[in-house]
Amino acid sequence: MRRFIPLIIIVILMVLAYIFGLHEYLSYETLKGHRATLKTLVDTHPILAPLLYIFVYMVSTALSIPGAIFLSLFGGFLFPQPYSTIFVVTGATLGAILIFLAARTALGEILKERAGPLMQKMRAGFHENAANYLIFLRLVPIFPFWLVNLAPAFFGVRLITFAWTTFFGIIPGAFVFTQAGVGLGAILDAGEALSIDAIFNNQIKIALIALGIFALLPIVIKKFRKKTT
Repeated sequence: MRRFIPLIIIVILMVLAYIFGLHEYLSYETLKGHRATLKTLVDTHPILAPLLYIFVYMVSTALSIPGAIFLSLFGGFLFPQPYSTIFVVTGATLGAILIFLAARTALGEILKERAGPLMQKMRAGFHENAANYLIFLRLVPIFPFWLVNLAPAFFGVRLITFAWTTFFGIIPGAFVFTQAGVGLGAILDAGEALSIDAIFNNQIKIALIALGIFALLPIVIKKFRKKTT
């Protein structure tokens, strides 16, 4: 029965998510309409509010519900740094672990079919150096986040390796979006439209790509040494 536990958890979370219409609330308009309520909730429940936020982020990640960017922005708006980044990283990592475990259980074949040919493009990277390749994929989102959660399970990556590379690999991106969320109050007061492109500008993209390249250096050096020996 143990191998069915992740499946049961995900099914329960999926039902709860759609009963409460979670996917409909992950938007800029939701924040505009409920900013005062959300701020009050955080101020009056300093322990429950972060736990609820982490839970929602975990569910969103595990079920691949669109809106993770907005959730990160919400986190930056609701909580100060570095707590907002920690909450995002914790929720995203827990959700990723859930779907990773599900891929190794009864859901394995179904999720493998969903991944399709894209997953095969990642095979060589995982076989060469799983940890560095995972760090690279987290820093530079070449493939969808949900796919990077599934593929390591199918290629035999250890859970501990998957967990720590996910946690540390998504910190830069989480910080970028939560920090951007700090300024949402001013945007809301001015009645301006929210632009993701303005938040995720070229300088930030270049910085994340540079970090990703740095993560791949051990793989490149290893291949170079093989050719010279």
